[in-house]
Parts: sequence; structure tokens; C-alpha cells
Amino acid sequence: MTGSPDHSNSAFVRACRGLPTEHTPVWFMRQAGRSLPEYRSIRGTGTILRAIADADLATEITLQPVRRYGVDAAILYSDIMTPVHAIGFGVDIAPGIGPVVEHPFSGRADLDRLRPLDPEADTPYVVQTVRNLVAELPVPLIAFAGAPYTVASYLLEGKPSRTYVRTKALMYSDPVLWFELLDRLADLALDSLRSQVANGASAVQLFDSWAGSLSPADYEHYVLPASTKVLEGVAELGVPRIHFGVQTGELLGLMASAGAEVVGVDWRTPLDAARTRLPATTSVQGNLDPAVVATGWDATEPAVHDVLRRGGGLGHIFNLGHGVLPETDPTVLERVVETVHAQGPVGTDTQGTNA
Repeated sequence: MTGSPDHSNSAFVRACRGLPTEHTPVWFMRQAGRSLPEYRSIRGTGTILRAIADADLATEITLQPVRRYGVDAAILYSDIMTPVHAIGFGVDIAPGIGPVVEHPFSGRADLDRLRPLDPEADTPYVVQTVRNLVAELPVPLIAFAGAPYTVASYLLEGKPSRTYVRTKALMYSDPVLWFELLDRLADLALDSLRSQVANGASAVQLFDSWAGSLSPADYEHYVLPASTKVLEGVAELGVPRIHFGVQTGELLGLMASAGAEVVGVDWRTPLDAARTRLPATTSVQGNLDPAVVATGWDATEPAVHDVLRRGGGLGHIFNLGHGVLPETDPTVLERVVETVHAQGPVGTDTQGTNA
């Protein structure tokens, strides 16, 4: 997108690439909404999909944490189910539950319900939100999409699951259909990410929230090819790529092989341990426990310093190990940002560097 601000020298983008920075950059997953009183005052009623479809509202919600916290990147206010909702698969986001599907994917005929995404026609509100944000943000905007496996799990289960029985049943019993399903979902994610970057986003994050439900062997065989298709498909755009999953300590090396410059790590795996499982050239993102932050500053302060000690050096983006919890006091997150930034320049300490 011509005229987009150049954030290639920002602390966030430089850390993604393992370069020296004036401070460790920090942003928070789910930093927009939930815990912010200013979000609750404008959010209105109805599903999150309604708010996402209002470009002016989604723009303001994305900007709120940047103003309040002084974070080094913004994440687009959207949802991993936005593309499948936009093409008419029959997805909603139920308050207190998450994605629900009226008619779950159950067989080959359902592939026809997954037509290609035309971002300009199907999600013009996302395109406009990105354009609005690029014009207003002082920091890079992160585009995002749901990874094929996680989106497939919602389409198959019909709602959030703890066991993923229907998902694994298709995976094991009909691998041909499984790979066709994931390929369709990879194309949806890829088209969405490309559109967001074409309109000015400075980085992308692929969320594979439920990848941790798989063994390394199953992940490598059944899931990695589709995630690789997405991440390799945006490589030519020249923006940093972040790959994040939950409970993926045993999968980190495989996730890195999908092609991202940065691998997000949840709070269960210390960052110094994560670095030993990743290529030396891979940056890390994370990984403060969101529940610790929700308990207040007394518990959070030492935890912040511990994350910095373990993840410090070149190639570290400070974040939570998952999203901000609704009961979090925003002033605690303000102090997290202040504390991380106060550590000063990064680049002389060789611990965990990928230089």
C-alpha cells in the first residue's frame, strides 16, 4: 500500500529480526478490549463479529491499548473465525463460550461451504479497519489469522472442545479429506493475511491455539504442511511472521520449521528452555503468565524480571503467554510496559542472541 508509514526500523520489527533495539518491545495478546473500561463503554451489545464489522469501532478498539499502555505494536481487533464467517459457513461467537457452528463440518460435501475468500468483497470492513489504523498508528500493526488446525477444530467440533474427538476422528479416519479441509483453510488464512499486509500491516501472527492437543508426530504429519503453506505464502511480502500456539512446548522446533521468524511461547515453557528447542536465528515472543498479571503488581513485578532474564538479549518480544484476562487491572499492564522499557537498549548482552 503506497503511502504506508515505514515501521521497519521500529523496536518491534527489529526484535522480530533479531536486531539490536533501544528497548525490549512489548505488546499483549488480547490487549484490545476485555479488561479496558474504555472498551466496555463503546463495545455495545451483540456478538464480537458485529463490532468487527464496524470499521470505525474496530479501529478505535485497536487504538485504545496503544494509547493507554504505550505498547510497541498493535494487533488488529478481529477474530480467527472472521474469514469463515464472512464466506457464510455459519459461525457465530457466543459470549462466554467462543466460536459456535450451526452446522458443523461432517463430510466431503461440506468442502463446498468453504469457497475462496475475496477480502475486498467479503471482509471490506477488515480492509477499511487496517487502512484506518495504518493512517493513525504510531507503531506497527500486526495482521493475524487462525491457523488451519485450530479453525478446523471449531468447524468440526461445532464449539470449543477439551478432547477434539471429532477433529481427530476425521484426521485419522479420512486423511485425504482432512488434508483437503486444511488446504482450504490455509487458503482462507493466506488470502486474509495478504490483504491485511497489502493494506499496510507490518507483521503477521498465525494463531494455532489448539496445536498443543497433538503429539509431535501427529502435528508434523497432519498439521505442519498447512501451516507452512500459510507462512511460506506470505514470505514474499517481506514482513516478519510470528507463529503462536498454546501448550506447544514439545512442538516449538516443528513450529519454527513452518517458516516464521518468531515463535510465540506460552507461560508453561521458560523462554531460556524454549530457545534451546529453536534454531539460533529464531526470535521468541512471550511469555508472562496472564493469571499472574491478574493477581496484581506484587506478583507480577518479579515475574516480569524473570521473563526478561530468561528471554533477554536479541530477538525477544515481551508478551504474555496467552491473552489478557478480563479481570486484569489495566494499571498493572501499564507498569509492565514501563518496567520492560526501563531495561534499556538490547544488543550488547549476548544471552540468547541470534546475531
